[in-house]
Amino acid sequence: MADSPLARAVRWDTVVGALLIVVLLLSFGFVDGFGNALNLSFLIGNTLPIALIALPMTLLVVSGEIDLSVASTAGLSGAVMGALWNQGMTIETIIPLCLLLGAVCGLINGLLVTRLGLPSLAVTIGTLAAYRGIAQIILGSDAVTDFPTQYLDFAAGRIGDTFIPYALLPFLVLLAIAVVVLHAAPFGRSLFAIGASEEAARFAGIRVKRQKLILFTVTGLMAALTGVFWALHYASARYDNATGLELAVIAAVLLGGIDFDGGKGTLGGAIAGVFLLGALQNVMSLVNVSAQSQIVVTGVLLVVSVLGPRVGRQISVARAGRRAAASTPTS
Repeated sequence: MADSPLARAVRWDTVVGALLIVVLLLSFGFVDGFGNALNLSFLIGNTLPIALIALPMTLLVVSGEIDLSVASTAGLSGAVMGALWNQGMTIETIIPLCLLLGAVCGLINGLLVTRLGLPSLAVTIGTLAAYRGIAQIILGSDAVTDFPTQYLDFAAGRIGDTFIPYALLPFLVLLAIAVVVLHAAPFGRSLFAIGASEEAARFAGIRVKRQKLILFTVTGLMAALTGVFWALHYASARYDNATGLELAVIAAVLLGGIDFDGGKGTLGGAIAGVFLLGALQNVMSLVNVSAQSQIVVTGVLLVVSVLGPRVGRQISVARAGRRAAASTPTS
């Protein structure tokens, strides 16, 4: 009997998780400064923006869609945050407004995809440029840096002398919610059904358009939250914040075994892919690999993450075929 898609996804998750452990062990043993608490906190803090967007992106890709505008939405959120702060608004008022703006950006993407029937790849390439352009109009080339100290300390600080950033704690709560939604709730099961066959899901009574509209809206909301975190973590709100982040998110999610065609994968694998990519980037920085070379590595990992599961499935199918042929009695 051929292996199920879930079993293949788990095996790929295991490979990615094992590779993450190997990279961490080798880095602790052979890379100077990697095991330092300050560096580990730096690694986690730099990876959290990718991880935050990877949560909804995983659900979106499982459903067979994608959002390339997430980095621009994050940049727009940061630009609005800086502009409103310059106007004298309180940070407690600004942050909810930024989150609402992100939800609206995601809703626009979702409406274009679900109501007009446009492909999400094309739609979000367009809004990627549009949202970034709006961010530049709002803030220009200014950089806003004088946010309240307590917010900056929370976004960039760590618990005592440990390597654990404060911001990791709310992320773990969001991760737990996302795991329950995708793997233990009817909503998540419907996403796998939609990704496997949208037509069959519709015949099964799943409200496909509504599910996807919710996903795009939540993805925009999380991208805006990432933009707020980015501005506070790096103490700088600029229109070009998070530029290129969408490539890292998609590479990490696909590396974790989420099938680009939808319907397959686990959130655990996606997060393993996120932190594997973050660990590799941290190690490359410590050994003075150039930023350009790091981008090349990310691109290669993106190709590998698409090819890996597909090659694995082809091998499984070939083995199943050979077993079936061997078990067929000859006349």
